[in-house]
Amino acid sequence: MKILVVDDENIVLDSCRKVLVSEGYDVCLVPSADKAIAAMEDDGFNLLLVDVMMPEHDGLYLMEEIKKRWPNKPVIVMSGYDTADTIKKAVEKGSDGFINKPFTPDELINMIQKVLGGG
Repeated sequence: MKILVVDDENIVLDSCRKVLVSEGYDVCLVPSADKAIAAMEDDGFNLLLVDVMMPEHDGLYLMEEIKKRWPNKPVIVMSGYDTADTIKKAVEKGSDGFINKPFTPDELINMIQKVLGGG
C-alpha cells in the first residue's frame, strides 16, 4: 500500500513518514503540488495525504488536478485551518476525508483505514 504525502512543512512530512512506515505503508514525501503531480505520473499510489496551505499551488488546486487525471484516487486533506469553509471546499473538490492538524498517529491511521475501506 503506497501513500503520497504532500506538505511544505518538513516536520509534518517526517511525522507522517514515521507513523505510516511503522504501520507497514510504503511512503513517498513531497513538498509541493507540482512535485506531487510528477510523482503521481511516475508511480502508482493508493492514497494521497494533502495539506491545504502550501505556497505556489495549494492543496485544493492539487486535489482538483488529481481528481481530473485520476478520478478514483482517494485523497485525504489535512489542515491546521479547519474552518467550515475549508472543509466545504475540500469536499466540493472531491476530498475523501479531512483531518485537522495537529493529529495523533491513531487519528491518522483511523482516517486512512476509513477512506481505504478497512475501518
